[in-house]
Amino acid sequence: MKLRVIITGVTGMVGEGVFLECLEDPNVEKILLLNRKSYGISHPKVEEIIHSDFFDLSSIKDKLKGYNTCFFCLGVSSLGMKEEDYFKLTHTLTLNAATILVSVNSDMSFFYISGAGTDSTEKGKTMWARVKGKTENDLAKLPFKGMYKVRPGFLDPTPGAKNTLSAYKFLGWSYPLIKKIFPTKVSSLKQLGTAMIKIAKDGYSKDTIEVTDILSISKT
Repeated sequence: MKLRVIITGVTGMVGEGVFLECLEDPNVEKILLLNRKSYGISHPKVEEIIHSDFFDLSSIKDKLKGYNTCFFCLGVSSLGMKEEDYFKLTHTLTLNAATILVSVNSDMSFFYISGAGTDSTEKGKTMWARVKGKTENDLAKLPFKGMYKVRPGFLDPTPGAKNTLSAYKFLGWSYPLIKKIFPTKVSSLKQLGTAMIKIAKDGYSKDTIEVTDILSISKT
């Protein structure tokens, strides 16, 4: 099956890393970048829609038809945010977008970039983990063909990517050491993108994708 992919968050580190893998993978025949600001690329299999309000995609609904995969990589850091604000930008925004996407693409598989340590019970003490957990749980209730909760840990950025976070640039030297000490907690963005593409194409026995799954799938 050839993949026709919608990707959000390409102007961020994770979204860009996933996009770069899709760009190179022959199993991906079409890519739609859904962004607030332009990523700035011209490529035969890439189209881009600039849309400022992700809380309401109704005006571009028809342009989102005909895709069988969504890699939803859009997200914000919870650092310094009140729970109400973080909930709106994480849960409300994501569910609004996902509801529109599944309404026009009944055969779509949806991949939500969450994070290692996400709290599926929604009852833990860590605010971001609770909100991410509820977001995962509510996405799973939507009638997607498949809904995958992707939980990466520490990520090694893609060389040459233009949206690598400053902290990762600063800590890049430590990746080999962290990987040696915590081999099941870290992966590269290349491995993450590769694993997501393979799952979209072939399916997977689990809907929660941990770092160990990312490492295993990306090897095959």
